Amino acid sequence: MADPQARLAQMLAKLKARSFRITPQRLAVLQILAASRAHPGVEDIYAEVKKTFPTTSLATIYKTVALLKEINEVLEIRFFDSSRFDGNKPYPHPHILCLHCGAVLDPELPGVEALVAEAAARSGFQIVDHRLNFFGLCSDCQKT
Repeated sequence: MADPQARLAQMLAKLKARSFRITPQRLAVLQILAASRAHPGVEDIYAEVKKTFPTTSLATIYKTVALLKEINEVLEIRFFDSSRFDGNKPYPHPHILCLHCGAVLDPELPGVEALVAEAAARSGFQIVDHRLNFFGLCSDCQKT
């Protein structure tokens, strides 16, 4: 996991460089995404922001997440009928997703980059993005 404060600083710098306003609500969204290991969905982010800013609209959260996605400061993880977001590691990396509770983890798999390089070499493609997701049951869900 990247240092949340460093990630927050990177996101803020990119927004400021492009002259985007940093409202308190937008800052709250950035803080949540920079620090989260849980890969929150928009509704999760909304619930957290509303604790501090009760008049915040869901549209504000959607717009902020869309903006961050547009400038490559958040990674969208789509599975089934929902999306989750990774603001801590906004670049392609593997995920393990629990089919029961929806937990999302970032496994450290050092061989992934070699796999991407091999796929590029064997196919002749220039790989610009990849998704590697594993699906199963987390240890907590296996117990139930």
